[in-house]
Amino acid sequence: MIDPDRLIRSPDGTPIAVFESGTAEPGIRPLLLVHGTTADHLTFRIVGPLLGRRRRLHAIDRRGRGASGDGPAYAITREFEDVAAVADAVAGEEGGPVDVVGHSFGGRCALGAALLTPSIRRIVSYEGAPAPAGRPYQPPGLADRLRAHLARGDGEAALETFMREVVGMDDAGMARFRADPVWPLRVAASLTILRELEAERAPAASLEGLGRVAVPVLQVLGTASPPAFRAATAALDARLARGTVARIEGAAHAAHHTHPEAFVAAVEAFLDRADPA
Repeated sequence: MIDPDRLIRSPDGTPIAVFESGTAEPGIRPLLLVHGTTADHLTFRIVGPLLGRRRRLHAIDRRGRGASGDGPAYAITREFEDVAAVADAVAGEEGGPVDVVGHSFGGRCALGAALLTPSIRRIVSYEGAPAPAGRPYQPPGLADRLRAHLARGDGEAALETFMREVVGMDDAGMARFRADPVWPLRVAASLTILRELEAERAPAASLEGLGRVAVPVLQVLGTASPPAFRAATAALDARLARGTVARIEGAAHAAHHTHPEAFVAAVEAFLDRADPA
C-alpha cells in the first residue's frame, strides 16, 4: 500500500487518504480526483500526470479501501461528507474553492459533496449520474450473484461479474484488466461493491437529490458505453441548473484509461472556461 501525503478526517472521524501531485499555474484552482467502485486513487495514474501539468492534484482513496479508514456504518452520505471534508481542507489552505473530477460512483460522491459545502467550484462527472426509473444499471439478480460469490470468498468472480454486468466489459477488456498490476487491489476492494450498489438507491443519491446541485457540472459520456449510462446522463442533465455534456467518441466507461488525451482535453476545456459575469 502506498503511503498518502496526508489524512483528512471526515465528520464521523474516518481518515481519508489524500495523494498530492502536480503543479498549479497562477490562477488555476486545485483539483480533487475521486475514483469509482472497486478502485482507488491509482485509477488516475494515466491522466494524473497530464492534469498535473497545470494543476495541483489531490487524489483520494475513498473510505474502505487503500490507505483510508472506514466507518462503523456505511451510507453514501458519508461519502459525500468525505469529499466535502477534503474540499474544505484544501480550499481553506488555497484561499478559494476547488474543482472536482469524479469517475462513476466517484462522480456521484462529488455531486453530493457540492450540496454540503461552498468549497467546490465546478464538477466533472464521468458517467456518474444516478439511473432513472425503469433504466437501472443493475440487471435483475445481480446483488444475489455478487453476494453468493463473496460468501464463498471469491472476490475475483464478484469483481468480474460487476465489470461485465454493470460496466459492460467484454472478454478482451476482462483479459486486459486481469493482466493489469492493479487487479489484486481491485479484488481486495470487492467487498465494497455490494454496499455501494445498495447505497446508490438512497434518496440523497437520486436524480431528484443530486439534480439540485447548483455549481457548473460537466458530465462526460463515452459513446461506446452501455445505454444505461446515456439514459442516466441525459436524465441528470435535464435537472441540473448549470449542466453540460461532453462525449468522447469510441470510449466506454474508462476513458481516463483508454482515451486519456480526449478525457483531459474535455476536463480542461470545462475547468478553464471563464466564469459568467
